Amino acid sequence: MTFNLRYASTSRPNSWAERRPVMRDLLRKERPDILGTQEGLYSQLQDIEKDLPGNDYRMIGVGREGGSRGEFMAVFYNTDRLQPLEFDHFWLSDTPNVIGSNTWGGGSIRMVTWVRFLDKVTNQQFFALNTHLDNSSENARRRAASLIDQRVRALNPALPKIVTGDFNTAAGAGSVPYSTLVTNGVLQDTWVNAAERSPVYGTFHNYRPLTPNGARIDWILASAGVTTRAVAINTFSKGGQFPSDHLPVEAVVKLPAPAAS
Repeated sequence: MTFNLRYASTSRPNSWAERRPVMRDLLRKERPDILGTQEGLYSQLQDIEKDLPGNDYRMIGVGREGGSRGEFMAVFYNTDRLQPLEFDHFWLSDTPNVIGSNTWGGGSIRMVTWVRFLDKVTNQQFFALNTHLDNSSENARRRAASLIDQRVRALNPALPKIVTGDFNTAAGAGSVPYSTLVTNGVLQDTWVNAAERSPVYGTFHNYRPLTPNGARIDWILASAGVTTRAVAINTFSKGGQFPSDHLPVEAVVKLPAPAAS
């Protein structure tokens, strides 16, 4: 699942206090093995870690300003299924190893969190990357997509990759980031490749009526060999309250069998 959480705010309507119970119900219903979140603040992510079912989930992440400061590109994972083997972060800038760097004129600091996981059921390893591209600068989005493409290509080519994120641009041929990562890149769009898919809605609704066939700006991408069985844009709400101003996107995928050693 990829989910822009909308940062925790006390402003009503749609404060975090109002949204948290709906978020809890959604996540306990869906139980994603991997949940890549965007915009979450540290205290908010602690709430989610508590609200996920049982004691089965942990979180990996860092604030985009360093430490617990600013929004996270957090990766939650189901500890019954997955074991993290290594993780790191890089910033979407000309100095990706400099914490909090922002050199492309973006409105906000942007980053990637990545984890190499072991699937304890299949004994397969894979990489999960989670990101959030800039909402105000097309140049920053283009440069960010190029850097992510380079970093994905540099990872162990024998291991599958799954990339979750809010890309702030509609999936499709008209998007340069999409072309960079998918059309001309090494990733595939799980939505396009899925055997089954839900109806399409614009994934950013801003607490307004949903838009059928609207812009799909939240994506789950995967490397070649990953089979997508089903994808869905989840429209869960409760009493008219949505858990966020975005809809989460979900994919059921099957990783390729590990190469014989």
